[in-house]
Amino acid sequence: MTSIAPGPLRSGVRDPRPAPDRPLETEYRPRHPLDLHRSVLFFRRGAGDPTMVVSGSVIWRASRTPEGIATLAIRETRPGVVRGAAWGPGREWAIAQLPALCGADDDPSAFDGSRHPLIEEAHRRNPGLRMGRTGLVFDALACAVFEQKVTGMQAFAAWRRIVTWCGERAPGPTPRPMFAPPTVDGWRHVPSWAWHRAGLEPPQSKTIVRSARRGDALVRAVLAAEDGEAVDRVLVSQPGIGPWTSAETRIRALGDPDAVSVGDFHLAYEVGYALTGERVDDDGMLRLLAPWAGQRQRVIRLLYASGVSEPRRAPRLHPEDHRDR
Repeated sequence: MTSIAPGPLRSGVRDPRPAPDRPLETEYRPRHPLDLHRSVLFFRRGAGDPTMVVSGSVIWRASRTPEGIATLAIRETRPGVVRGAAWGPGREWAIAQLPALCGADDDPSAFDGSRHPLIEEAHRRNPGLRMGRTGLVFDALACAVFEQKVTGMQAFAAWRRIVTWCGERAPGPTPRPMFAPPTVDGWRHVPSWAWHRAGLEPPQSKTIVRSARRGDALVRAVLAAEDGEAVDRVLVSQPGIGPWTSAETRIRALGDPDAVSVGDFHLAYEVGYALTGERVDDDGMLRLLAPWAGQRQRVIRLLYASGVSEPRRAPRLHPEDHRDR
C-alpha cells in the first residue's frame, strides 16, 4: 500500500501529490520470506558504489528511471514489512518498482534443492534469498561491460569514477553524496579523457558508446523478448557484447533465475569445487547445473550463500595502473 504525503492547496483541499522535497512513501509486505539485505545488496557494485549506500538499517539506491532520476530508501521496519521512501522526478516509478527489486516476481516454487545436499542445505538456510530485478536494462548492460575482462576491484573503481563524474547528483537526504548513472545519451558523450582517467580500457568504453547510440531501441527489444535466449540474441548482436555480458544484464535487469555467466574467470571453478570438490571448465559447469535447468542462477546464488569456496591458490592479483598521472 502506498501513502503519499499531502500538501495544502489555496482552496483548502489537500493535494494528493507530495511537495517536491518530500518523499513518496510505501509499505511492501512480501507474501514470502525476504532477506532484504542479501537480495537487494546483490545490485551494489563494491562498497564505494555511488548508486547504493547502506546506512544503519537503511539501504539507499539512486537510479535513472524512465521517468527521471530517483533516490529510494528502504528498510525492514519489522518482520515481513519493508518501508520505502523515494525522492526525485522518478520517485513514482521507483516506488512502483520496489516489490520487483525485492524479488516479488521471483517464483522458486519449482525449485528442487534435493538433488544435491549442499544446495538443499543452502536453500533451507536461506529461505529469504530472492531474485530481484531493477528493470533498468541499459544501466545493467553498462555495468556489465565495465566488468568485462578485469578484476572486480578495477571494474568497481571505474564505475564509481564515471558515475560520480558524469552522472547526476541524487535527490533526497542521502547519508553521503550519491549519484545516478548518466542518461543513455549521456553515456554517448562521456569524454575520452574520463574513460582513461577512470581506468576503463578502450574496448569497453567503445562498446558502451556504440550500444548507447541505439540504446532506446536496444532496451525496447530486450523488454519485448519472450525469454532469456531471445534476450541473448538481441544483446550479442551488438559489437563487444558476448554471452557473459548478456547473462549479467539478464540477471540484474530482469532477475532471470536461469542465467549463467559463461566465460567468467572464477565461476566455473567455484561451481565445480562446491558440487564435486574439483575444478571444472565452462562445459563442465553447464553439465553440473543441467539438472536445475530454469533455475541455474538460483543454484549459483545459493552456492555463494553457502560460504563454500575454493581455497585460494595464489596471492591476490594487484593490477598495474598505466594511467597518466
